[in-house]
Amino acid sequence: MKENTTHSALIVIDMENGFIDPRSPHCIRGAAETVSECRKAICTARSIGIPVFFVKRIYRTDGSDVELTRYEKWKAGGRAMTPGSTGFNSAEAPEGLKPVPGDYTIIKPRWSAFFHTELDLVLRRLDIKTVILMGTTTPNCIRTTAFDADALEYNVVILEDCCSSQTVEIQRANIDDLQRMGAVIMNSIEFEHYQITTVSDLHEQIRREMVHDNYHPEPFGEKHCWSDLW
Repeated sequence: MKENTTHSALIVIDMENGFIDPRSPHCIRGAAETVSECRKAICTARSIGIPVFFVKRIYRTDGSDVELTRYEKWKAGGRAMTPGSTGFNSAEAPEGLKPVPGDYTIIKPRWSAFFHTELDLVLRRLDIKTVILMGTTTPNCIRTTAFDADALEYNVVILEDCCSSQTVEIQRANIDDLQRMGAVIMNSIEFEHYQITTVSDLHEQIRREMVHDNYHPEPFGEKHCWSDLW
């Protein structure tokens, strides 16, 4: 394992044929155009020691783990992305978007890469402070993963040209909203120069400020006290 001085991890979400190939009923229109940028970002991450996590959606053949809102479309579309499936409607990934020794694979049951997966556990074991998100789709899987990451106290980076949506308008609106949430928006070219100082560790900054200011967390001894409500 190469030393990861950036304390960051690259999270590649749902870049599989069922979401990329135009013949698939689940295809995201902008996904295929991002494949080359995704490959470059993955190579960049590996070259500088950032661990790569491939987060995939694989559906059970009986549909027992398919989202309620997606079930009818999934069934009508040929029960896509099932275990061992091949071809345009499968969970297979294009060349360059497959794990190699040293990468991680996470199978997620819903949109967020954190929901009911071991992702948070593994990231903390690896001392990860920042997650760098890419893949599809921006309004669903990227967005929910970003918000969960923020709730779990990770710094969040989005590689904009490595993400995709059904329309340019949807992509732009969601990237703008994620930036307002506090995510750092970059592209794959900027990512080539990524280092530990690229993204501020907000968690550590706030912790140092709290230690310095030395405020009490609860207003004990003041006129109105939380203990009055017990």
